[in-house]
Amino acid sequence: MQEGSFIWSHLEKQHRSAEKWIDWLWLVVLLLAAVILFSINLGGLPLQDGDEGTVARIAKEIWQAGPGSMKWLYPTLGGEPYHHQPPLMHWLIAWVYSLGGVNEFTTRLPGAILTAISVPLVYCIGREIFRQRWAAIYGALIYLTMLPVVRHGRLAMVDGVVASFLLVMILCMLRSRRNLRYCLGVGISFGLICLTKGMMGVFLGAIVLVFLYWDTPRLLTCYYFWLAIFLGCLPVISWYTAQLLHYGYPFNQVDTINSSLTKIDTFTFGKIEPPWYYLLEIGKWTWPWLVFVPHTLRFTWENRNLSWGKLIIIWGGVYLILISLISQKLPWYLFPIYPSLALALGCQLSETENVPFFSSYPRTWVTSFAILAVLASAGSVYFSWGSTAKTDLQMIFAAVALTMTLAAILAERNDGQFLRILVWGSYIALLLLMKSNYWAWELEAAYPVKPVAAMITRVNPRVQQIYTSFPYHRPSLDFYSDRTIIPASPGDLQYYWQYSHQPYFLINQSALANLQLKSVKLIDQAEGWQLITKDGNRL
Repeated sequence: MQEGSFIWSHLEKQHRSAEKWIDWLWLVVLLLAAVILFSINLGGLPLQDGDEGTVARIAKEIWQAGPGSMKWLYPTLGGEPYHHQPPLMHWLIAWVYSLGGVNEFTTRLPGAILTAISVPLVYCIGREIFRQRWAAIYGALIYLTMLPVVRHGRLAMVDGVVASFLLVMILCMLRSRRNLRYCLGVGISFGLICLTKGMMGVFLGAIVLVFLYWDTPRLLTCYYFWLAIFLGCLPVISWYTAQLLHYGYPFNQVDTINSSLTKIDTFTFGKIEPPWYYLLEIGKWTWPWLVFVPHTLRFTWENRNLSWGKLIIIWGGVYLILISLISQKLPWYLFPIYPSLALALGCQLSETENVPFFSSYPRTWVTSFAILAVLASAGSVYFSWGSTAKTDLQMIFAAVALTMTLAAILAERNDGQFLRILVWGSYIALLLLMKSNYWAWELEAAYPVKPVAAMITRVNPRVQQIYTSFPYHRPSLDFYSDRTIIPASPGDLQYYWQYSHQPYFLINQSALANLQLKSVKLIDQAEGWQLITKDGNRL
């Protein structure tokens, strides 16, 4: 009897050891795949306007100030105090600047690496909440092959970093149900979220609290849990206290509340959108995985009494409701929802592999794959037509078309291998997209910023503020030119020209003709834009 127990115990240890080895192998594979996808051609395109240009310029000013300066604690934007968000992301980029210089690659590298780490974190959470390993594997792979995750994660923005910290917080929260020492990880990761995105971290912290209230309410009465939260928040409290003591009451009243909670920032392009805006965004950018969402939502709701069902419902539902109530909406605010959606899809798709062979997959799946194959084929033909053929886009659409065609054929034959085809094909298509110069397509919405910034830097005007006839502010132009380029209306431009001693204008030819300015001195021009000032000899 004792010998049998010994053999059983030995086999059980060997099984646990093999399980850990397999988990570590998958973690390494997922991390390598993510790093490749998130880092390829990372510095190939200029920085975007909006948050990316703003974050880069703040980090650049911290780096330029040097280690002896206090700008790391009191960051500036164009020489003016900037405390709309805590500076954790700016610190990371400034540190990378000190190692590799200032360029697009070093600007985007910290966010890209941290977001890549979120992929194996999704796998770890899947292993905590699902019985089947393939549910965790599919969840991580689906998350890795979501277009908005890869695109926004590669940019120098805080949202991918926040998603990684959120995943750490949820993983530690799940493990704290068995071991209270993980409560400290919950507190630290919550503090890092708040030190990255300010009071918006409260919205993400609500996910943990609501889930624990529903699933494990005993943790909410544990003093160790709240002590860990307090310890994790100490750096955040210290930073806000330093800003309050340095800047006084206006910081506390205006910047903290308005900027962190409502995200009203002159350097973003958020618009007032309807409450269903984020549902439309999910519908536009989560293909081909959107095909499975209706079945996944029903499957998750049917399992709402299980811990994983509760977590997915709270994770996706609570956060989606909170951000939908904010009037100003931006696509990357959805980032924290994608891991929960991927995990739910992974669980549902792993169940499809267990259906009997004679059972057929839903016809909507096959039809959707076929439609996507036709559309992608049309796109590939379109971009290969004529003298302005775009080979990169032709190859990307061809890869999508081949993937969807094979997936439709295998799904029609009830072959579960269509899931592997979808994963591999989506990964290859995304790899081709990120390797091309089309992954940041917003750059084509305005004039090329780098030649104009190089022109401004080359002539080195004596002022730090230049007025422009361009209708909106471009933070990327500020970053590359080391100047503040201020949009102004025609009336304001005429006023500045008349009453300023030596104004500097960045203006195009049509605006210059309409303004009919006197005593114009052309300094330089690039990409149809002219840098002008008053000619003192003609006054």
